[in-house]
Amino acid sequence: MNREHFSSRLGFIMITAACSIGLGNIWRFPYITGKYGGASFVLLYMVFLVILGLPIVVMEFAVGRASQRSTALSFNLLEPKGTKWHYFKYATIIGNYLLMMFYTVISGWLFYYFLEMVKGRFQGLTAAGVNQVFSGLLAQPGTMFLCTALMLSFSFAVCTAGLQAGAERITKVMMFLLFSLLLVLAVRSVTLPGAEEGLRYYLIPDFRAMQEIGLSQCIFAAMGQAFFTLSIGIGTLSVFGSRIDKSHSLTSDALYMGILDTVVALLAGLIIFPACFSFGVQPDSGSNLLFITMPNIFNIMGGGRFWGALFFLFMVFAAVSTVIAVIENIITYVMDATGWSRKKSSVFNFLLLLLLSLPCILGYNVWNGFHPFGGETSILDLEDFILSNNLLPLGSLVFLLFCTRRSGWGWDGFYKETSIGKGLSYPGFARKYISYFLPLIVLLIFISGYSSFFK
Repeated sequence: MNREHFSSRLGFIMITAACSIGLGNIWRFPYITGKYGGASFVLLYMVFLVILGLPIVVMEFAVGRASQRSTALSFNLLEPKGTKWHYFKYATIIGNYLLMMFYTVISGWLFYYFLEMVKGRFQGLTAAGVNQVFSGLLAQPGTMFLCTALMLSFSFAVCTAGLQAGAERITKVMMFLLFSLLLVLAVRSVTLPGAEEGLRYYLIPDFRAMQEIGLSQCIFAAMGQAFFTLSIGIGTLSVFGSRIDKSHSLTSDALYMGILDTVVALLAGLIIFPACFSFGVQPDSGSNLLFITMPNIFNIMGGGRFWGALFFLFMVFAAVSTVIAVIENIITYVMDATGWSRKKSSVFNFLLLLLLSLPCILGYNVWNGFHPFGGETSILDLEDFILSNNLLPLGSLVFLLFCTRRSGWGWDGFYKETSIGKGLSYPGFARKYISYFLPLIVLLIFISGYSSFFK
């Protein structure tokens, strides 16, 4: 089977960055930074991004590039005969489908908010009125399904066109627009009256605040954010590694991807913190931050309709770039596993994901009596819990063990693959840390995730 590759290294870096750049950077990062101490938390996060996340990113890239296949076949090709590592492929595809089951729905919400901002729906509304807009959306399964279907239709149309003509070309454009909107919104936010207080909180570390919150809690939160923001553990990056040539170092590519991912997160903070402090709003308001707090801010900001529309257009680009990247992975997986054409895999998965989005949509209306974890939790919370607290950390652990243990691909095979190409070398001196300490840290993140969730 001829395998289509990226037309350029830039395309590869952009689409892998698009895979990790999304709501985790733009919504969760500011929210969790506000909760755990501001600038001091940001420093911790950046340290853990380098020592925890990037080593596993390189492993996903290496497994894909060495096998030239998605996780549907990569473990079969690289594992020693008689071993069972290839069973992990089922967990990877389940993780990708599970992510799309709720991520496409949230993407639809963002598109809906963009349209409502353009129409001026929020102008003149009180805080209760803004809240009612979101509640009203959740009560309309037909509207949510239509918005989800539109996001899926666009994403599958892009991916059906092929890797170079579709996903790579459109992702480059969307990432350029995303960064342009980010910069425009950040400049507007930092020039708001009273924005200085937000900038001080976000840019000047105050470790006393972290001590008051609890140092151990802040450390684990920073580890978790660094770990989950890169979308590692379910093979979403491995498939793109299978479509890049061997002319450049995988370590360099992982570093560039991590830099882009971090820049977006940091710029998102420059949008949200100055705006929140300028209007006296707490930035640690969880899911409300995106759909209730920010519309309230734009509602009282001069030119808020224009800036709000730009903000939600930016959010749509961020979300859809992730959707395109993950759908490309799903389409490729099914092509590798079945031998189907790209078009047949696309049609099958489009219909399947439309169906799989229904539980998340109906969980807010028709099935709103189902609270999987009590309180006001929904089916989305259940889907996110299975993915974020289970499949991502345990999947990352599998990649770690597979690339460092003799019973798997092993350190020698993995390190040989990372040594090919121009650029930074993988840190061979850190073999013991990566082989023994990093798996323990991933286990600790897994355990702490369960602990904090059920608290």
